[in-house]
Amino acid sequence: QVHLVESGGGLVQAGGSLRLSCTASGRTMSSYALAWFRQAPGTERDLVGAINWEGVNTVYADSVKGRFTISRDNAKNTVYLQMDSLKPEDTAVYYCAADMKYNVYSLRAAEYWGQGTQVTVSS
Repeated sequence: QVHLVESGGGLVQAGGSLRLSCTASGRTMSSYALAWFRQAPGTERDLVGAINWEGVNTVYADSVKGRFTISRDNAKNTVYLQMDSLKPEDTAVYYCAADMKYNVYSLRAAEYWGQGTQVTVSS
């Protein structure tokens, strides 16, 4: 059974940085596309960024371009989300996801999901 476990969330002031990690257990994720989603109260879960299996191709939501960076370490079975210049509107629960297909539609219905980690940005 595959488990994705996120870590690194917390409370940070606006303008600060956080680095989220998501480590998989149960099987290797090296052939999977990996993604980060976020969901604020009363809103839908939205894609933040995604990275293909080899780490060459990435995609980001317009709202985070230039501030967030997604990366992966297949040897550690881990995907990261470096978040800089954080804004209060980045406050949400952040989820990692894994799917064999690298496209937004497949990742929205990803095969594997983590339990989420809370990120709160104070103004």
